[in-house]
Amino acid sequence: MHRLEKKTAIITGGSRGIGRASAILLTKEGAKVAITDMIDEEGQELERIILQSGGTAKYWHMDVAKEKEVASVFSEIAKTFGKIDVLVNNAGIAGANKPTHEISEEEWDQVMNINVKGVFFCTKHVIPYLKQSGAGSIINLSSIYGLISAPDVPPYHASKGAVRLMTKTDALLYAKDKIRVNSIHPGYIWTPLVENLLKSQGDVETGRKKLDGLHPLGHIGEPDDIAYAVLFLASDESKFMTGAEVVIDGGYTVQ
Repeated sequence: MHRLEKKTAIITGGSRGIGRASAILLTKEGAKVAITDMIDEEGQELERIILQSGGTAKYWHMDVAKEKEVASVFSEIAKTFGKIDVLVNNAGIAGANKPTHEISEEEWDQVMNINVKGVFFCTKHVIPYLKQSGAGSIINLSSIYGLISAPDVPPYHASKGAVRLMTKTDALLYAKDKIRVNSIHPGYIWTPLVENLLKSQGDVETGRKKLDGLHPLGHIGEPDDIAYAVLFLASDESKFMTGAEVVIDGGYTVQ
C-alpha cells in the first residue's frame, strides 16, 4: 500500500483504459496522481472515484499535442502537489487504418502529433521538475508494434517505433540526473481504443476472438496487466532499470 508514498505522478490519457487503471493502482500505492486527458467527463468521474476511495488525484484537461498547454498544466500540477516524480506518457490514438498510399497528410500528422509529438512535449516539460525532485521515472507506452509490425495502421506503427527509440535516447541523456526512462510494449489490451478499432472493421465479438487467437496465452490482456508494470517502473523497485523495453503481450512477439 506504500510503494509510491510521497511520489507525484502525471498520467496522460488517464481517463480510460490503461491510463485509468494505472491512476487507480498508483493512488492505492500512495501516489498523488494528476490525471490529464481531453475526455473531461470520464476524467472528472475518475477523480471523484479515487477521492472517495481515500486516494489523492486531480483531473486536468490537456491536449498533449499543444506545447503551451502542456507547459501550463504541468506548472499547475507542480504547484498543486508540490513536485513531480513520475510521468506516464500514455495518451495515444490508433489513427487511420488504410494502406500507406491511401493515407492523407492530415491523417498521418494527427497520429504523429499525439503519439510522438505529445511524448516529446510532455518529456521536455517534465524534465525540469524531475531534476528539481533529484530523480524521476518516465514511462512511455509504446506497443508490440514498436518492436514488430503488421499490415495495418501504418501511422500507428511508425509512431510507436519512434516512442521506443525516443525512450532509449532520453534514458542516456538523463541518466546522470537519476531520471530513468523506460518503455512498455503491450500486446492487444481490451481498451476503448481496441474496441473502436474492431468496430471500424465490423463485428466486435468476432474481431475480439480473432485477436485472442493471436496471443499464445489464448486471450488479449486487461488494463491492469499493464498498470502493474507502470507501478513497478514508477517505484524504486526498478531503480536499476533505464532504457528497457518491458514487453507484456501474452506471447505475441515470441512466435
